[in-house]
Amino acid sequence: MKFDKMAYTIQTDRLLLRLFERRDAETVKRLCDNYNIYKSTLYLPYPYSLDDALVWMETHKKNFDEDQSYELAITDKESGELFGAISLSNNQRCKNGEIAYWIGEEYWGKGYGTEAAKAMIDFAFDEKKLHKVFARYFSSNPASGRIMDKIGMEREGILKDQVMKDGKYEHLIHFGIINPQESGKQ
Repeated sequence: MKFDKMAYTIQTDRLLLRLFERRDAETVKRLCDNYNIYKSTLYLPYPYSLDDALVWMETHKKNFDEDQSYELAITDKESGELFGAISLSNNQRCKNGEIAYWIGEEYWGKGYGTEAAKAMIDFAFDEKKLHKVFARYFSSNPASGRIMDKIGMEREGILKDQVMKDGKYEHLIHFGIINPQESGKQ
């Protein structure tokens, strides 16, 4: 993971995580206006409009500059193709943050989510000096849990019937990871 503070980017072997730009809005709309993405995310609306994309993106740079959250596009490092999004919240008082991500359905199974999530964990610990990062997923979306497992997060618990989605209750499964440089500190 290579972070460029001036460019607001994180690089991995295959990916460039960067701030969203207005020109990304059409692609974000196309990728997110998908029932399979909607049903596995907490906050995305469905159907998803161009206005949804534009409104969502408009505060990303401000949030980054104010160390509130880091919402980044997951793109191919060479071609610039947009695959999805990843974010990290920053609770400065508690020194923790939540990662969340979505990958366009046509890009599932290629490891982009895992690679981006690992880079975001490294960013959280190495650059932002967070103590802990956590994530959660619907029990109906085990692929998201596999990403969390692959990047070293541990399952911490289940909140049963926590969220109503499309008229049925969903369990939220929580994962977390402690900064290895801080584990054992009290």
